[in-house]
Amino acid sequence: MGAKRRGAAAPPPGKKRGKREARAELCAALGDPALRERAAAAWGRGEPLRHEAAAVEPAPFRHGVIPGFLAGPAFAQALRHELLGLGFRRRRNDLLSLRQSEELGPRTEPHVAALRRALCEEFRVWLSAVTQIELEPTIDISCAKYEYTDVLLCHDDELEGRRIAFILYLVPPWEKSDGGTLDLYSTDEHFQPQQIVKSLVPSWNTLVFFEVSPVSFHQVSEVVCEGKCRLSVSGWFHGPSVPRPARHSEAALPRSPHIPYDHEILYEWSNLVYLDMDSQAQIQEEFEERSEILLKDFLKKEKYQILCEALENKDIQWSSRGPANKRLYETAEEDSLPDVLKKFLQFLRSEAFFLLLSNFTGLKLHFLAPSDEDEDAGEGSAADTAGQSSPRPAQEEPGQHTDSRAPQPDQPNNIPATRDGKTENGSGTPVCAGELRRWTHGHYTLVHDTQATEFALDLLFFCGCEDWDPEYGGFTSYIAKGEDEELLTVNPEDNCLALVYRDKETMKFVKHINHRSLGRLKKHPNRTGFWDFSFVYYE
Repeated sequence: MGAKRRGAAAPPPGKKRGKREARAELCAALGDPALRERAAAAWGRGEPLRHEAAAVEPAPFRHGVIPGFLAGPAFAQALRHELLGLGFRRRRNDLLSLRQSEELGPRTEPHVAALRRALCEEFRVWLSAVTQIELEPTIDISCAKYEYTDVLLCHDDELEGRRIAFILYLVPPWEKSDGGTLDLYSTDEHFQPQQIVKSLVPSWNTLVFFEVSPVSFHQVSEVVCEGKCRLSVSGWFHGPSVPRPARHSEAALPRSPHIPYDHEILYEWSNLVYLDMDSQAQIQEEFEERSEILLKDFLKKEKYQILCEALENKDIQWSSRGPANKRLYETAEEDSLPDVLKKFLQFLRSEAFFLLLSNFTGLKLHFLAPSDEDEDAGEGSAADTAGQSSPRPAQEEPGQHTDSRAPQPDQPNNIPATRDGKTENGSGTPVCAGELRRWTHGHYTLVHDTQATEFALDLLFFCGCEDWDPEYGGFTSYIAKGEDEELLTVNPEDNCLALVYRDKETMKFVKHINHRSLGRLKKHPNRTGFWDFSFVYYE
C-alpha cells in the first residue's frame, strides 16, 4: 500500500512526460545466440569464457560478469535517480551494516518496474539457457546503499530455492582502494571458506551473477572511502532445490576443571575491594537482578600495567581464527606467552577464582558455594558469603531454572567433589574454556547455525582500550535467538571484568571493527586495536 503511483514523482531531467512505459533494453550481446551457446558450454564444463560483452568464470565458484548490462546510458541514469528517491532503512546486525530499500517487486516507478520486467523475462531466459537451470519467472529484488564503513560479511546466500544471485552496480567511478568489492572465497574439504581469492570492483552498469551453492561464500568488503555511495540492485532467481551437504560442526574450545590454586593467587592479582565480603554480597545482589555486571579496576594497577606491557611482546605468536563465515580475529598460542600472561591465565582457571565467581554471581562453580538446597533449608553461608538466589539469565521464564546439586564432603588434595548429577556442561563438575584474543580493524564474530547455546557465564577482561569509541565496533552484543534486537552490549574498557549469564535462547557476537578505528592511531600510534581474555564458565 506504500507504493507510489507511476507518475506521482516528478520525472528526472531529460525524461519526456507521457503515459508510455519505460523499457529496459539489455545489451545487444545477450541477444547473440553464438555468445549464449559459448557461455553455456563454458559454464557446463567449468571453463572460463572471457568475452568483452560477457565473462564466465568457474573459480572459486561459477560466476559471470556482464559490463554495460543496460543498453544506453539514459535508462541507467534514470533508474539510479528513481532508486535514490526510495525510502531506505538502516540495517545493522552481526553480518551487515548498510541501508536497504523495501522489496522492489511491487514498486511502480517506471524504470524500476521496467528493470524488474527485463530481469524476469529476457534476462531470465538467457540465464536459464547458460546455467541449464529452470528458473522461476519471479525474483527477489531490492536496492542497497553502502556508504563509509558499511559492510556485508562472509556468507553463502543459501536459502531454500535460491539458485542464482545477481548484483547490478550503479556506482560512481570506483577503485579497489575504496573498498566495497565483491570478494569471493575458496573453500576447504568441509565446504568452509578459506581465503579471498578474487575481488570484483564495482563498475557502473555492470551486472554480476553467481550460482548459489554450499561453496558460494562471498562478502562485500567495507567501504573505506568517505563521500562515495555504492548503490546496487540485487536479488535472487529461484529454481528447483538441490541437495545440500550437512553443515560442518567444528570442535569447540577444550573445557577443563579448575586448577588447584588457593586464595593467595586472588590477593596477588585482584583489587582488594573485590575480595571484601560485603562487596561480594553487593555484587551478587546486583548480578542476580540483572544477570550481568561490569567490575571496573578489577586488577591491581601495577598488575594491570605489567599485563599490558607483556601483551606488546613481539615473541607472542598470534594465529588467525576462522572460518570467515563464523569469525575473524587473532588468538594467542599459549606456549609462546611471557610468564606473566601464563600466570594470569592460571589465575582465571584457578580454584580460588572459580569460588570468587560463585560469590560474585550465586552460581554453583565451586563445591563450597551455597546451593539452592542450602538456601531453601536456611543453612549458613559458604565461603564466608551470604547465600543468595541464583541469577535468572535473560530469556528464562520463572520455574525453568535448573537446581544445583548439594555439595559433597571435601575430597583429598582440596579438589572440589564431583556432583552426583549431570549439569549443563555434561560432566557434573564446573569447567571453563577460554583464550586470549587480539582485535583490530576488520575483525568480528558472527552468530551462526552451529553455534552452541547453553546456560553459561561469560567473562571478558579487556586490555589496551584507551580512547576506544563504540562507533569503532568491537563491542560484544547479546541477542535473542532469531532476533536482531540487542539485549545487552558490552563495550571494551580498560581493566574491566565483564560477567554475563546467558541461557539457551541467547546468542552473542563481536561487532565488526570498522575503518574509523584507525583514527585512534593519531593518539596512540602503536595501538591498532585491543586485547581481551575471553572465558566461559559452566556449572
